[in-house]
Amino acid sequence: MRGLRVAWAGAGAVAAGVGLARFAYVPLFPAMVSAAWVDGGGAGLLGAGNFAGYLAGVLAGRGIAARIGVPRALDLGMALAMVAFAACAHDGGLIWFLMWRALAGTAGGILMALAGPAVQASVLPEARGTAGGIVMAGAGSGIIAAGLLVPLLLQGGLPMAWLGLAGAVGLIWIAARRAWPEPPALPADGTAAAVPRAGRLLLAYGLSGAGMVAPMVYLADLAVRGRGLPIEAGAAVWMGFGLGAMAGTLLGGRVAGRFGGRRLLPAWMLVQVVALALALVPHWSALLLAAPLGGFAGVGATAVTLAAAREVAGPRAGVIWVRATAGYAVAQAALGFALAALFDATGESHAAVFSAGLGLSLAALWVAWRGRAG
Repeated sequence: MRGLRVAWAGAGAVAAGVGLARFAYVPLFPAMVSAAWVDGGGAGLLGAGNFAGYLAGVLAGRGIAARIGVPRALDLGMALAMVAFAACAHDGGLIWFLMWRALAGTAGGILMALAGPAVQASVLPEARGTAGGIVMAGAGSGIIAAGLLVPLLLQGGLPMAWLGLAGAVGLIWIAARRAWPEPPALPADGTAAAVPRAGRLLLAYGLSGAGMVAPMVYLADLAVRGRGLPIEAGAAVWMGFGLGAMAGTLLGGRVAGRFGGRRLLPAWMLVQVVALALALVPHWSALLLAAPLGGFAGVGATAVTLAAAREVAGPRAGVIWVRATAGYAVAQAALGFALAALFDATGESHAAVFSAGLGLSLAALWVAWRGRAG
């Protein structure tokens, strides 16, 4: 029972830090442009800034936890997410938004780097696959919450939307913090040399993250400004992404615990390729499949990779997971800025950014297939 409570608390951290602090911006993207708070290129730049902040949070998270403990580090991540959302209620211009969206990414990076390994270190070995799936399903549940909340909150205007999301993070924090995982003290960094390198696993996961930048920033905007759907429909498409993410993480955690994460990762990468290809089909109906499949693979791969990290490194899986998450964040930050520039240079062409995502997803599939046995 305690193990499940800890897993669901970890899921709350991921829901707030990833599903909301990182990805609630996706359905807000077209609304920000329509309200002239930013233009299309600027809106893409804010997505890239969030990815950069996420990288900083991932790199800092383990050190913060070593100093103040995992529970307090999780509290810090939740507090940063709340502050960042509240600050964005003020239309302070592009640099203002870029700073606070980067801080929201930092919050997400801290929470993502710590929640999964801390939960896995706090539950029985036979429950780790299921617990990992529950934790990573938090990303999908947060995305679904964003898809539900954003259209309702936007009825009160953009400031209300941002403040409402800050309140949602606060409620999750209150509900989760009493069951925060509190694993044994983190190993010193000096022992990291004993950890296997897991190069192909890290490369496949990083390429997957790079390929997912397009849907993780531009999917709702593709639906609204690219396919002519209303903002509410764009939010619904994003909810489909979240539903797929929940399915992909829950299923990924369970089956990876039984059959092995490295063996299953190519299947998730193949689904990602299909999702990116469907996004390029020039009709809105294709998004009804592209969105859930993208969430299933792009977010679900986290649970599969977390299980694979445990296979590779055993009790040192936290180090592999931080490396994997950092590589993912580096890839997403670099591609985020590159795709923002591409989007602006091509006259806001969604086809250009999603084609780049498809190419990177194909590369991820190839590397995952090569590394499935070790």
